[in-house]
Amino acid sequence: MSDHCTFTEEGQQQYYDMLHHIQVLDFVLVELNLYLNTHPDDMAAIKQFNDTAQQSMTMKRQFESLFGPLMNFGNSYSQYPWSWKDVPWPWQV
Repeated sequence: MSDHCTFTEEGQQQYYDMLHHIQVLDFVLVELNLYLNTHPDDMAAIKQFNDTAQQSMTMKRQFESLFGPLMNFGNSYSQYPWSWKDVPWPWQV
């Protein structure tokens, strides 16, 4: 990680595992969004989209409570001290 952010080996693995899971969920959301643009009446797909969106939001809240913000510009809260100085940032992984 960095000299600002020190993790145990287990904590580092959890960071990467959770971030990967979030990325998988968000990929599914993009694909479902594209599908629903052409199939707006598919109730099963809408349910899957909503369930996946809920899972993504829950996982992001858990990740942020453990490792800090995922998104900037007010889309994620910051703990004290200001944690955006800690790297790697999620989009660098």
